[in-house]
Amino acid sequence: MIEVQNVAYTYADGTKAVNDVSMTFPEQGIFAVMGLSGSGKTTLLNCIARFLSPKQGEIILDGQDIQEMKEIDFRQQVGVVFQHLNLFPHMNVLENMMLALERVQGKTKAAAKAESLEMLERLNIAELAQSYPAQVSGGQAQRVAIARGLALKPKFMLLDEPTSALDAATTSDFARWLRELQAFTSFIIVTHDLPFAEQTAEQGVFMESGQVQERGTLAEVLKNIDRC
Repeated sequence: MIEVQNVAYTYADGTKAVNDVSMTFPEQGIFAVMGLSGSGKTTLLNCIARFLSPKQGEIILDGQDIQEMKEIDFRQQVGVVFQHLNLFPHMNVLENMMLALERVQGKTKAAAKAESLEMLERLNIAELAQSYPAQVSGGQAQRVAIARGLALKPKFMLLDEPTSALDAATTSDFARWLRELQAFTSFIIVTHDLPFAEQTAEQGVFMESGQVQERGTLAEVLKNIDRC
């Protein structure tokens, strides 16, 4: 599990983006961190992903402070898919998949290719293997980016605003697909898209002004937000 304990982060201009936040992410299912733009949710994700170091508090992964873990050990347990996906445009889908396995896990080219093809097949997107990022739709690109992360077999996958470039129909289809992937890993989704969170996650929090305002099941959180 991931435990966020009294975490705070203040930017150089004095903006307190995250203010004394605590929450626990169980190693099962899909958890949503919701909030409007500027609520602190993406800054919190960057702290969990170890791209930012909290100014206060700790983030614990299975009993270890993530700041004290070796980089390669941490990256093998926590994957991240950013809003802009970061797929390499000069590589096809299969090559994008293989690169992560070769660079992070030291796989041979043959082993990386076999594992990448197996993952694409299991996620029902094998037909995209030879396509380049510019040749696939937004929804397909999201699937590829997640498949690339899942190939490393992380315990947790962090998704930053995964529906930002998707239309309503694609978002619903993507939500169903994510629910099917719970057998592979646990997802932490950072999103302002409340209907998507409701379709996808079992539990979550709602952040505002750097703090958690509501927490619980998605139904409870959304019900309490509506009352405000």
